[in-house]
Amino acid sequence: MFRRLLPLLVLIAATLPAAAQERVLNVYNWSDYIDPYAVARFTRETGIRVRYDVYDSLETLEGKLSAGRSGYDIVVPTSEPTFARLLRAGALRPIDRAAIPNWRNLDATLMERVAGIDPGNRHGAVYLWGTVGLGIRVDRVRAALGPEVALDSLDILLRPENAQRLARCGIMVMDSPTDVLPSVLRWLGRDPNGHAAEDLRAAEQALMGIRRHVRTIIASSSILDALATGEACVALTYSGDVIQAQARAREANRGVEVGYVMPREGAQLWFDMLAIPADAPNPDAAHAFINFLLQPDVMAGITNHVRYPNAVPASRPLVDEAVRNDPNVFPPPEALARSFVAGTPPREAERERTRLWARFKRGR
Repeated sequence: MFRRLLPLLVLIAATLPAAAQERVLNVYNWSDYIDPYAVARFTRETGIRVRYDVYDSLETLEGKLSAGRSGYDIVVPTSEPTFARLLRAGALRPIDRAAIPNWRNLDATLMERVAGIDPGNRHGAVYLWGTVGLGIRVDRVRAALGPEVALDSLDILLRPENAQRLARCGIMVMDSPTDVLPSVLRWLGRDPNGHAAEDLRAAEQALMGIRRHVRTIIASSSILDALATGEACVALTYSGDVIQAQARAREANRGVEVGYVMPREGAQLWFDMLAIPADAPNPDAAHAFINFLLQPDVMAGITNHVRYPNAVPASRPLVDEAVRNDPNVFPPPEALARSFVAGTPPREAERERTRLWARFKRGR
């Protein structure tokens, strides 16, 4: 009898409305970039199961989405250049604000800073943000460069004589020309978005001047662990990775003191965006997830867990005091005033930057 009913049951299941079948949300995000409790709570409150994958470079994310039919409902591209390029390629779906009442919780000032590439903020909401700077092993840097060294400048790394002294204790640079080259140009006193031949030559000369002292050029997620264990004493990377490394080093209690250097020359400011691919299989679940994340208590929990600032001001009172008052997490106004947002260079300039970066990685 059951065998006779089985085809009928399959037919009924196939024709049930989506709400009556299992709902699944497919998320593609940076590694170590969310509070696991938030994911579990979302499923508990909505009944939507989350399939969560991670990546460690923007190139990986962009490759997945550019190929089409990625199967993801939520992605978290950095505003420049990946979000901007995906937007120009028509790879992102406009967001239905009516489905996200918590959109009103977003910081209007931060959203305005990404509106230049997404007019009207139609395709993305700021998730987390931060700066690019140096993670340092404070004691070893002072031992190598002298106790009076100023811990507020890219001089620590980019002056060849300093890099030579620090080489023995381990120098790392994140494998991201998008984030490294603008910071180098700013340190040189040039336009961080400069793409003229002389700008790129100057940046390449600065990088090649320290290349033989750099131990490795690697994904930022790997730098986090190296800083926490003391394997590296200087690393050019994202602020949040350094702050996470600080927390891990304190928990390990092995005498490793990790500090963060926000460059006085002006730090690169970046924004990671919550976005929905144009061919997302479950856009309703994606909208529900964005709306969930933009609740102040949810965003506070994420910031407490990953040590990156978020774009929901009402979450600040709920953030742990040590995190809330850390100027490396939430930079003071004067530091933000010196910061800059890198743009996407023209295609030919971007190709030249890619070739430059390949030479830097090879060391010639």
